[in-house]
Amino acid sequence: MFPKKKENHKEEPQAVPQQEQPKAEPAPSTSSGQTAQDIQELQKQLEELRKEKDDIFAKLQRVAADYDNYQKRSARQIAESVAYEKDKIVKSLLPVLDNFDHIIANASSGVNDQALLKGVQIIYDQMLDILKGHGIEQIESAGEPFNPAHHEAITHRSENNKEEGLVLEELQKGYKLNGRLIRASRVVVNKLPSSQTPQQPEEPETKDTQ
Repeated sequence: MFPKKKENHKEEPQAVPQQEQPKAEPAPSTSSGQTAQDIQELQKQLEELRKEKDDIFAKLQRVAADYDNYQKRSARQIAESVAYEKDKIVKSLLPVLDNFDHIIANASSGVNDQALLKGVQIIYDQMLDILKGHGIEQIESAGEPFNPAHHEAITHRSENNKEEGLVLEELQKGYKLNGRLIRASRVVVNKLPSSQTPQQPEEPETKDTQ
């Protein structure tokens, strides 16, 4: 008898036990009480925002109204100030007109020319004092050097015994208001005839020496 062959029994691989996956915990369900509370909180915030918006809008309206009133008030104050200054100037000039009335009345009654001239000079000086009180001054021009900032040269004249550019005559008075020019003086300016300039002697030629 033949010996029995040994049977090779292959060991079947044992199945690796699968690791159990962690089970996802179910999301907590929000109760109806919490949802209602959240809605109330949002409504409260919305009301606060609406109230804040209304307050800001009301403030803007007040600011716009105040600015409009300020503009109207400023324009009215400026107009009143100008009217007041005009009234003050006119009132200060009324005495001058009164004095002119007196001079004219006396002239018609046979006052001599010398007395009339003296009265006019007094009124003229009074007028200058009034203008000076309002910041208006005359520009002194005759005998002064020509100044284009204060003088307007109407014509020229030649006087050899006086300096070049000197104001010889004042045709119309100039005035300044608080130091600012409001009308230039119209003047005649001295212009001397141009004299020939003496010719300079020619320089002697220098010879090149080598």
